[in-house]
Amino acid sequence: MYDPRLNAFIAAADCGSFTKASEKLYISPTAVMKQINTLEDSLGLKLISRTNQGIRLTPAGQSVCKDARFMIDYSEKALERARRYTEEYEKTFCVGTSLLNPCKPFIDLWARLSPHFPGYRLNIVPFEDEHTNILAEISALGEKFDFLTGVCDSSAWLERCGFQKLGEYKKCVAVNAEHRLAKKSIISLYDLHGEKLMMVKEGDSVLNDRIRADLDQNHPQIQIVDAPQFYDMNVFNSCAQSGDVLLTIECWQNVHPLLVTVPVEWDYAIPYGILYSKEPPDDVKRLIELVKGMI
Repeated sequence: MYDPRLNAFIAAADCGSFTKASEKLYISPTAVMKQINTLEDSLGLKLISRTNQGIRLTPAGQSVCKDARFMIDYSEKALERARRYTEEYEKTFCVGTSLLNPCKPFIDLWARLSPHFPGYRLNIVPFEDEHTNILAEISALGEKFDFLTGVCDSSAWLERCGFQKLGEYKKCVAVNAEHRLAKKSIISLYDLHGEKLMMVKEGDSVLNDRIRADLDQNHPQIQIVDAPQFYDMNVFNSCAQSGDVLLTIECWQNVHPLLVTVPVEWDYAIPYGILYSKEPPDDVKRLIELVKGMI
């Protein structure tokens, strides 16, 4: 961070001769003189006067020497801080969190994982569940985040990340609090006859495509309405305002205050877990391997 020729200049100033400076620096006297000469040329200043008794600093040399000592000390401290910050950065896991993809499952797991990562800390990074931008957030794994946690059977997501399953959430439906189904503890598919059911478009989720095929074949009385490929708050607002039924999952029951989540008499469940980069660093790989051993 400073001109290394200052080391030769200060050594010569402290020792009073090029020969003694060379011994201190473990280089030849010629090398010391050359470094000081080129330093003087680059600065356009005369720093040292040669005398029969040795060398002495010019007024400009005295000024440069004083400031150079300060710069060298400051530079060393700055580099030490930078090294410390680098070590801290390299021992930090960044975990994304959002309304629909909260980091709590990872935080709960971290209590068991942290002994394997001494000195590591977590940095929670918020992001928005905006359906037009969510793929960019998934693609940011390895850069913006080390990990996300959430439900995942989207082919578009899985093309962009690795996925370690932790468990499953049951598929449910959400309705406006004033809807006729809102007070039921559980509903059958026959209860949905005559209703409009909002669900993601066909082609991205294997599970949702299975549900759609089941309903089309066995319950044509349920009208399916395409929702955006990825849910965000606008989807929940649309359900609350339209009076339609929304296909959802049990962990999203408190996402929207005007909606009630109701279980359905079926066995459909979607996997949730940890999302990470397709090409993770070694510490992320090690964490995922530990998780695999815990499941």
